[in-house]
Amino acid sequence: MAVATFAAGCFWGVEAAYRRINGVTSTAVGYTGGHTEAPSYKAVCSDTTGHAEAVQIEFDPARVTYAQLLDVFWNIHDPTQLNRQGPDFGSQYRSAIFVHDAGQEAAARASKTRLEAEERFNAPVVTEIVPAQTFHMAEDYHQQYFEKQGFRRGGHF
Repeated sequence: MAVATFAAGCFWGVEAAYRRINGVTSTAVGYTGGHTEAPSYKAVCSDTTGHAEAVQIEFDPARVTYAQLLDVFWNIHDPTQLNRQGPDFGSQYRSAIFVHDAGQEAAARASKTRLEAEERFNAPVVTEIVPAQTFHMAEDYHQQYFEKQGFRRGGHF
């Protein structure tokens, strides 16, 4: 198994998108990329901890590649919005790829370069590509939130 970590706005929809992918064996929502110990949802939402709402994905590389996970990432949010996604704003909603090794970093940078070359967006891609840091699990009620709320297809994103 391998691990990938992505931030693309509110973690509920991001998690729902990845849970539907064949080869993803588990997902968890949480906080990463910040500077405080043991952040809570309330603290992260204050936009003072530096953490992003993120999804950590465990996947089987024999069934789904990291490149395929990156394709999903680019397609489920607007990577040109700085510190926001839709109506949600603040650095906790930033677009970021938290890489776990040199291979992931190379793949992420190459995919970002390809996306920019496609000129699919009318603005620059602002997605951060940074080393993975400690991943703090979000509170239980955030885990698989859409499923707990009765949304079978994962809600909106």
